[in-house]
Parts: sequence; structure tokens; C-alpha cells
Amino acid sequence: MTQSDTTDYLEPWDRQTHVANLQSADVDVLIVGGGASGVGVALDALSRGLTVALVDRQDFMAGSSSRSTKLIHGGVRYLEQAFKGLDIGKYQLVKEALAERKRMLNMAPHLAWPLTLITPVKGWLGIPYYYAGLWLYERLSGSERLGKAGIESKAAIQRACPTLKLDQLKGGVSYMDGQFDDARFGISMVRSAIEQGASVLNHTSVDELMKDDEGRVCGARCTDHIGGEALTINAKVVVNCTGPWTDHLRHMADPDAESLMSVSSGVHVAFDKEMLPEGHGILVPETDDGRVLFILPWLGKTIVGTTDQKAELTDDPAATDEEIDYIIEQVNGWLNESLTRDEVSATYSGLRPLVSQPGAESTSQLSRDHVILNEKGLMTLTGGKWTTWRRMAEDLMDQLAAANPELNAGACGTYDLRLPGANGDKQAAKGAIEGLPDDIAAHLWEAYGDRAHVVLQQGTTDRLVANLPYIQAELGWAVNYEGACHVDDILYRRMRVGMLDSAGTNALRSEAEAALKTA
Repeated sequence: MTQSDTTDYLEPWDRQTHVANLQSADVDVLIVGGGASGVGVALDALSRGLTVALVDRQDFMAGSSSRSTKLIHGGVRYLEQAFKGLDIGKYQLVKEALAERKRMLNMAPHLAWPLTLITPVKGWLGIPYYYAGLWLYERLSGSERLGKAGIESKAAIQRACPTLKLDQLKGGVSYMDGQFDDARFGISMVRSAIEQGASVLNHTSVDELMKDDEGRVCGARCTDHIGGEALTINAKVVVNCTGPWTDHLRHMADPDAESLMSVSSGVHVAFDKEMLPEGHGILVPETDDGRVLFILPWLGKTIVGTTDQKAELTDDPAATDEEIDYIIEQVNGWLNESLTRDEVSATYSGLRPLVSQPGAESTSQLSRDHVILNEKGLMTLTGGKWTTWRRMAEDLMDQLAAANPELNAGACGTYDLRLPGANGDKQAAKGAIEGLPDDIAAHLWEAYGDRAHVVLQQGTTDRLVANLPYIQAELGWAVNYEGACHVDDILYRRMRVGMLDSAGTNALRSEAEAALKTA
């Protein structure tokens, strides 16, 4: 399914229209959860000709989907685990993810791009070991591979990653994966669903799951927490895509349902410096506790992560001092200039929804594969990862369609999906940003693609904060076209400054508040 933009005018997203649509609605599919999985299911269902409603009690992408490592990848570590444990399931997971990696790069080239990763190696035996694994990793991509794995000399590593400590290295291995702006990719998915006819609301909670006379879930009663309206959404099928909160909705339907989820936290630290050349990152192959660590360039900063610790459910997980110190200590063992707490510009923490497994000694051993359940009209999709959102949604919708033949659902149509910003008038967009300061022009293209000229119609090009590329017009776009309702919706998920620059976030708060008041 390929959509195309043919006009400079786009219909604003009128929240009241969506509220009115859902105050007493009848739809084929109601999706609870507005992260990558939930919006992915919405796009798949729409491609099959079904009517769709989606609600999230927070903002779209507010949870795990905006707090990732920003990689589109098959999972190098999963492949290693597959061979060590003779686990065909993990092998298939990697192969599937690599196929989806290329699809994501094609969906929105302004939001997703190839990235060369260098794996530094301290021992001679490590070079053939890592090269063999990464060579196979690329071969699993088949015709969709991004490049060849290669053995790198110390001199080549110094040129590519001058920040690495070379005296302890024997060489390294390079390979390619993908990188992306996770929240903006997700918000573009939401915008695509809206333009295809879905009724969607953020900041809307499910208060009760409705059931028919046979005890089958047939809809939900919800509350819009922006306007206070009560909504009754009748649905032939309700889909649970609430990530770490999966069991909460399952227990709302059946208090006796066996709990499914375990949650781990992943902390990332952003540093106020560019440590790596554009298009290059570092994969530290093993930390003191057996994890891998990524050092990545991202939107003008450097992000380092991640951790993997058992965590408690919370709406807004935060990095602890111990976790920040751990990341700095681990990464400094590989760098020629040590990082300090003074160079930390921001931190973020996300919760991973993992499927519990008896006998697992740590969260790193729990399944990253996705699980689908069908429990009397409530279908659940959980687990998995960002890269495989499209395939996960397809798997769920295939099962949903088979279990509900009365829907007459068509075949999946998301294979060649192009997201807003990747299917319109590139010349108009590039012409509109020509002449702007280089950092602003680059930011507008990378955030909005070929819709940059439409964004510019929403206000002025006045820079909001010195030394940051954000402009006044983006505020109007975020509120009127992308459904931002709160300051954090704008700063953390529409503009991304909240993930990278705490000082810039504080400086922008008053501007975001003013934009919301005048919307």
C-alpha cells in the first residue's frame, strides 16, 4: 500500500472530531495502546479494509517506543545466543528482523538511515570470532543486506572512530545496521493511520471492557482526559497492545488470567558532544556483566546504552545515579578521553515488555519474541521489538482475520507502506527550506521530510532557543497536526529535545505552553 501527497494542504487533526466519532462508535477493531505495536496493528487493519479506533491513556509513543536505543536491527546478540544455545527460534527472530530492517528504511528515509558499526576487539582470537558472526548476520539479510562485514585494522579504526582507546586493541570488525528517530517514526505512523480514516485519541483511558451475553469482549468504555468526555466504543475485536501494561488489560477482562509479563529497564545517557563521525557507531562487545553497549551519534549528540535490570511498572521510568555511573564507567574503559557526569546532557529510561519464562535467571534471558493471545474477544500482542512492528502486526491480524471471518478482512497491505514525509513533493520541501540556516534546514528535512514546507506554513522560522534547530512553526504543527496535548508531548516526542538536552528542554517549556494555549 503506497500513499502519495499531491497537495500543500493537509487536513488538521481535530481532536473534537475524533472524540465525537468515538462517543458512541461501532468499529471492527479497537486497539488499546499507541506505541509501535498498537499503531502498527492499526495500519495493518486499515490496509485490509477494516474500520479502526485506537486509544492510549498517555501520549502516542510515550512508553518504550520513544525510549529505545534508536537502532533498526536484527539483533547481533540474539544471533550469538542462537548458536550458543542451539536455539532455532532466536535464529528465525534475527532473520525476520533483518528483513523488516530494510522495509523500515524504505518507509521513511528521512527518519531512518544506514549506520556503520565498529566492534573493537582486544584479543586476536576475537577478530575471527566476531567476523564470522557478523558475516553470517549480513548473509541472513539475503538481497536486503546493507553492506558487507569487514575486518578492520587499528589504523582504520582510528580513522573511523578516533575516540577509541587503541593501545589495548588488536583490531576490529565492521558491519551495517539501521538507525532511526523512534518517536518521530511512530508519530508519522499515527498520522498515516489518521489520514487513512482511523479514529485515534491519546490521553484516553480504558475504564471498563464491555462483554456480550456470552462473556466475549465486545468494546470498551473510555474517558478522554483532555476534555473529560465519556466514550463508548463497540468493537468486534479489541486488541491489547499495551506493552509492559499488558497484564493490566488482560486482568480487566479476566481477573483470574495468568500473568504473562516481566519488565526490565533500559537506561541511556546522552552526552553533549559529537564523539563519532557521521554515520558511524561503536558496539562494545561485552561489558563487565556480559551486556553489549552501543555508543551512537544521534541528532547532534552521543547516546550510550543500555542497561538491562528487572524493574517495576511506572509511567515515567528514570535513570538512577547508579545506572548513569555504570554506563560512564563501562564506556570509559574503551575511550581515550574519559566521559564525566558534567558532560551528560540528558538521560532516559524505557521499560521492555518481556514474556516471562520459568527458570530464567535474568531479564536478559527472557524472550524478545512476540506473543499473540486470543482470549474471548480480547486479542493480545506483546513482546517483540521496534524493528519487527510491521511483521508482528501482520501476524496478529492474520490470526484475527481467521478467527473472525465475518469481518471479510483482506490481505495485509503494508509491505510497501510509505509514511508521511516520504511520499510527497520533495522539490517543494527542499525549495522551502533553502536559505534557512544549515542546522535548521537539516533538522526540518530529517524530522518532516517532504512535508517540511507544510510545517513552515504553521508559523515563523524564528529559532526558539539559541544553538538548537527548533523553530516556532513546529509548535503549531505538533499541536494542530500531530495531536500534542501536553508540553512533554511536544518536547519529548514531537521535537525530541527532551531526550537529548535537559537545559534546552527547560528553555523551551514556556514556548510549548504558549502554543498549547493558543491552539
